Amino acid sequence: MAKTGPEILLLRHSETEWSLSGQHTGVTDIPLTDKGRADAELMGRRLAGRRFALVLTSPLTRARETARLAGLGAQAEVTDDLREFDYGEYEGITTAEIRRERPGWDLWRDGCPDGETAAEVGRRCDHVIERVLGVDGDVALVAHGHVLRVLGARWVDLPAEAGGLLGLSTGSLCTLGFERERHVVWLWNDTSHMAAGALDGAGAAAERAPGLGRD
Repeated sequence: MAKTGPEILLLRHSETEWSLSGQHTGVTDIPLTDKGRADAELMGRRLAGRRFALVLTSPLTRARETARLAGLGAQAEVTDDLREFDYGEYEGITTAEIRRERPGWDLWRDGCPDGETAAEVGRRCDHVIERVLGVDGDVALVAHGHVLRVLGARWVDLPAEAGGLLGLSTGSLCTLGFERERHVVWLWNDTSHMAAGALDGAGAAAERAPGLGRD
């Protein structure tokens, strides 16, 4: 298969305290952890030399901070369409806690009281896709796990709820694009830059540590 046309890169923001604990983080504006900031810089190394005709980011700090540390901050334009799900009454609560009160609850099927449904988030993602399709060149979108999963589903013309089938780790990269006129997913949930960074760090530490350097 041959790629044709531009690429759309999806960047999920790096680690936060709530992503570690599994708390649903929608409108709560919390920063990256130290590891999250380091991982965002590794993402920037991965993207070094790439040129983008458009960079869009969620307005929330964790996304904007990821964009800045990845070297995209100067170009990034904030759009509310890329903010995370509004989790309503479930903001700051884990799935396990929700299911103690509501057994079998599923975000993708059931939504959140006083929050958004997947279909409502899908309409925001459709606005982003419409804008992306009007750009001549590669695009980078910096946002959050659930909204980017919806965007991936909508890119390939699946219902927003199908985003539940697309797992996405913090600090990951995805590539959407085209095979001829068809919308396709070329890469999904790639965190290899973080693994490479960990190996680089381990190698540097080994060279500094007595008895662990080269013979």
